[in-house]
Amino acid sequence: MASLRDIQTRITSTKKTKQITNAMHMVSASKLNKAEQNATSFVPYSDKLQEIVQHIASGTGEDAHPMLKHREVKKTAYFVITSDRGLAGPFNSGILRKVYRAIQEKHQSPDEYTIVVVGRIGRDFFKQRKMPIANEIIGLSDQPVFSDIQDLTNETVQLFIDEEIDELHIVYNHFINAISQEVVSKKILPLTDVHENNDYPDDMESIYEFEPSEEKILQTLLPQYAESLIYGALLDSKASEHASRMTAMRSATDNANDLIDDLSLQYNRARQAAITQEISEIVGGAAAQE
Repeated sequence: MASLRDIQTRITSTKKTKQITNAMHMVSASKLNKAEQNATSFVPYSDKLQEIVQHIASGTGEDAHPMLKHREVKKTAYFVITSDRGLAGPFNSGILRKVYRAIQEKHQSPDEYTIVVVGRIGRDFFKQRKMPIANEIIGLSDQPVFSDIQDLTNETVQLFIDEEIDELHIVYNHFINAISQEVVSKKILPLTDVHENNDYPDDMESIYEFEPSEEKILQTLLPQYAESLIYGALLDSKASEHASRMTAMRSATDNANDLIDDLSLQYNRARQAAITQEISEIVGGAAAQE
């Protein structure tokens, strides 16, 4: 049975841990508010860019730009967004499990795929398993701006344009709300959606005039559009990361409270037993002297 000193030491240690987890919960809650605003404010820009690209591409064929062209898939790239730090519940494990299973099911050798990874957790995971990494970035801020990943997105899109890869899939955590996130995997290259979804206004012709030509505009807009999809997913992922960490730290704080209650009850019972034992010894000693 643990001594009173041991129980008191565990109570003190648990209280200190609770202070840390509670502070991390509040910090993550503050970061979540800002990250959610960033993700939400980026949506109108992304939607408008998609609308324009869809309108222009609807009047062209797949040959108008390499990013629109379907080709035989010889090599697939996976753009994986993880975090640099842990203590975020299942945030990273869900993503890495989904990517790893997809690779094991679809590919027979490392020559058939490559990985572009954001975050130290994902980078270390793939390196430990000796999986091919084409590019990586770690140390992003909690509220990233586009310039932070501009080089990475540009180089990733260029891999497809140069036909070094034939498909690009992005895997990340989609933010639903503060307590719910969903692992999402979707193909962003080639840009098949620009031909499939044409729900732009009928009077688009009267709104936009294109110079010098639709084909030349596509050469500029399509890479920007693909890069915006990646950046939007990163903002979405950051909101999910902060929400997941906030939830994990809240659960840790609640567990610490439960443990402190249990230890306090155990301490009081042990203390009462010790007092009862002392009283019994005193009474027994007094009776022996009579």
